[in-house]
Parts: sequence; C-alpha cells; structure tokens
Amino acid sequence: MRTMGLDYGDKTIGVAVSDLLGLTAQGIEVIRRASPQHDLDQLRRLIGEYEVTEIVVGLPKNMNGSIGPRGELCQEFAAQLTETFNLPVRMWDERLTTVSATRTLLEADVSRKKRKQVVDKIAAVLILQGYMDSKR
Repeated sequence: MRTMGLDYGDKTIGVAVSDLLGLTAQGIEVIRRASPQHDLDQLRRLIGEYEVTEIVVGLPKNMNGSIGPRGELCQEFAAQLTETFNLPVRMWDERLTTVSATRTLLEADVSRKKRKQVVDKIAAVLILQGYMDSKR
C-alpha cells in the first residue's frame, strides 16, 4: 500500500511515492506535460507499477491561506484523478515546497541545469512527506 505525491505544474508533474510502510517519500519521476491524456497515461503506468492506493496533490495556497487560480487548477486536477483512477485523492498545502526544494538543492551545490530537472520531484517528496508525517 503506497501513497503517491504529486506536484502539479504548468509544464511538469513531479511524482513521489511512499515506501511500503508509509514512512518515507522518494522522488521517482518528473512527467513532462504534453496533453491531459498523456499525463493520465503516465500516472496510470506509475500507479500500477508502484501499486498506489492513495494520491496526495499539492495545493498551492496564497500566504493568507486563500486559494488562487493555480490552486483552483490543482483542485480540478485532483477531481479528474478521483474520477479517472477511483482512488482517494487528498489535497495538501504546498506553500513554499518549491522554495524549500530549491534551497535544498542549492545547499547541496547542485548545478542550475540539474536543479531545474529535479526541483519538481523534490517538491513532490516534500508534499508527500508532510502529508505522511501529519498522519502519525
């Protein structure tokens, strides 16, 4: 029983999955968005491969807690996932996860090119890890 974490963006979807015990999150892939059907096909493949039973989607809130246009797109995406995969889909406040992911990569002295390739995956890890930690 694994949980999948998603960082849904305009151009990419960062993907992370939990370990079998639900203790740690690992980044597995960054999906380059091409079309809604392509995105869902890629997620379907990963859900099957990792035997995912629950999905967590990052919800970008404004600093005052309100939900803006980007957050509304993420909510629509989550609803589409629920309908398509018939799995529980949770929303998780992702404020500052991309900032934290970038800072972590900077501290690790990762080059700008490599940071750009993995920042969404790291953000997905932070979203999923935060959700799992809250359940303990």
